Amino acid sequence: MEDKREASAAFGQKTSDGQKRAEASRGTSGQKKNYQRILEDTIARHEAAGEVPSVLLHSCCGPCSSYVLEYLSQHFALTVFYYNPNIYPEEEYRLRVREQERFIGEFPVRHPVSFIEGDYDTGRFYESVKGLEDEPERGARCMKCYRLRLSETAKLAKERGFDYFTTTLSISPQKDSQVLNEIGRAVAGEYGVNYLFSDFKKKNGYLRSTQLAAEYGMYRQNYCGCEFSYRDRQRENAG
Repeated sequence: MEDKREASAAFGQKTSDGQKRAEASRGTSGQKKNYQRILEDTIARHEAAGEVPSVLLHSCCGPCSSYVLEYLSQHFALTVFYYNPNIYPEEEYRLRVREQERFIGEFPVRHPVSFIEGDYDTGRFYESVKGLEDEPERGARCMKCYRLRLSETAKLAKERGFDYFTTTLSISPQKDSQVLNEIGRAVAGEYGVNYLFSDFKKKNGYLRSTQLAAEYGMYRQNYCGCEFSYRDRQRENAG
């Protein structure tokens, strides 16, 4: 991606202007935003211009990425970034990485999909959620975790000249797309790179991901990933 930086800079300016217009048109009424519609508008704009933008896609796991890859690879050149230092234990992390790479290698796509594995820096995760260990899932601890992973994705997207970055996280029915997209918007502003607004659970995205996971015999975990969600799930099972 390095040799594309100069071209991407000009492209990024154009897409940033487009994003500003889109955001302005949505107003500030406090109503929930339709991020799927915003994504569709973004795709339509690039297709009308004959463009295939590059996207650094943070992936939380192979099954969640399945529909997202099927959908986005029709319109973008994707690089999957597996950065999840929250995953516990390490054996679970390694298993999820292998499944992610296997799916990318086996799944047919229109535009190329590459893969980057981030650092498994668990210390950074624990430091970011320090004091929030007993927070419920979807609470303040999860917000910190989302921001950590999206920040690292934005940083890499900026360094390597990607046109956009985004995440698969919104495909989960347990994840609030409004929160995720607002975090993405904030992080994009901090790093000066475009965030691809999205809500992948829409258009039966989650259902399609379960179908693809079954079709490809993918491992599906029964907890979100971190030590604390693992602990809570064990308690639920024991109860």
